Amino acid sequence: MKIIVCIRQGRDGEINPFDACALEEALKIPDAQVIMISMGIPRTENFLLNLTRLGAKEAYLLTDKHFAGSDTIATAYILSKAIEKLSPDLVFCGRQTLEGDTSQTGPMLAERLGYNLITNVMKIDCFDDKITCQTRDEGAFTESFPCLVTVERINSLRRPSIRSKQGTVTLLSAEDIGADLEKCGLIGSPTRVIESKENESGKRRCRFISWDELDKIIKEHSSVKLNNNKEITLSEKLLNVVCVGNNPLDYAKTVSEDIKVIPLTTKDEIAEYIVKNKPNAVLWGSDSKSKRLSALVASKLGLGLCADCTSLETDGEKLYMIRPALSGSVIAKIITTKKPAMATVRTSNNTDSIVVCAGYGVKDNIDEVRKFAEKYGASLAGTRKAVDNDLLPYSAQVGLTGKKVSPSVYIAVGVSGAVHHIVGMEYSGKVIAVNPDKNAPIFDYADFGIVGNFKNI
Repeated sequence: MKIIVCIRQGRDGEINPFDACALEEALKIPDAQVIMISMGIPRTENFLLNLTRLGAKEAYLLTDKHFAGSDTIATAYILSKAIEKLSPDLVFCGRQTLEGDTSQTGPMLAERLGYNLITNVMKIDCFDDKITCQTRDEGAFTESFPCLVTVERINSLRRPSIRSKQGTVTLLSAEDIGADLEKCGLIGSPTRVIESKENESGKRRCRFISWDELDKIIKEHSSVKLNNNKEITLSEKLLNVVCVGNNPLDYAKTVSEDIKVIPLTTKDEIAEYIVKNKPNAVLWGSDSKSKRLSALVASKLGLGLCADCTSLETDGEKLYMIRPALSGSVIAKIITTKKPAMATVRTSNNTDSIVVCAGYGVKDNIDEVRKFAEKYGASLAGTRKAVDNDLLPYSAQVGLTGKKVSPSVYIAVGVSGAVHHIVGMEYSGKVIAVNPDKNAPIFDYADFGIVGNFKNI
């Protein structure tokens, strides 16, 4: 069995954490020939050489000046040209990178290769010429080889042994893989960032309260149904906007009054509708199925796709898509050079009126936090550090590398308030923060705050 693992080096010089999980899953499969492939600048070779000590003794680095500036669709094209030459049975990718947080490259690559696809994988089993995977929120899937899977953050990458030796890294240029330069780099990238700025969204004015006020505030706001829709008067309207499913409808109304809703069916049916009806924009939700199908359709039609948008704007001709990037620290405004513009918009499937999120700061009191959540009928969530330290399962993680929630009341207990956590909860109704450090960043994103250690109340 031959397995290709797509690897990206992060801005910190380390392997992208989702790709690390994909590599570990591949290395665990008995008798598998594991090959790494990456795209980057020449010095990425040293990064890959170090990784070959873990067991994948062969790696390929796609490096060429013509690859610079590639968006997800151009990246998927470049990777596909190299992978076609290697003819693997399986391709493993991390679910997303921390820089882009799009979850697009894997599905786009599968479409390019003509491979079966399973996304958001939590557990992998291989049987002869088939692979069975348990996914994060869609159950189990079995697909025949060749197949591409995108892996969640489900394990820890092994360390090299003292006696392990480096393998080889082969550098490949655009010419080596037979790539069409018109489909690479900036030239081949239909999405364009036209503006970026520091992300200050989600900040609130915190009122500090006592423990005695907490119960009343929770009960008062937990029964309030969220209404994030704004009264909008459109000075400029975009015509012929399509929503795939009802989830993106509120976003569509911010830029158009000419909106059609089509069902979330299959890649081919939706692509056929787009080709026939020539909309100016196509909007999708941010659930797993919508993200997967939107990437497949974009790859099939060669369209740009902007992920996880938090707002939309228009001048009547173009759709401007606004989304967080670089772990949520930056807000980018993006356009596409091809029509229709396509975007997934940030929606939440969370139906809980109250979510209690445990940070690592309550590691010694997690049972009390669980009882506190049960008292209010709340679901229990956790930060990345809490999950990494086994206080809660990965399925409970809220944040950039976890899930996004928007309950009526979000109670952050022992949560520091890092940006990558805020992007997962900033659209909650009322946020209550409990932290002993009065200068903790979480209070900047809370409506109510309690300075103190959590205690069983």
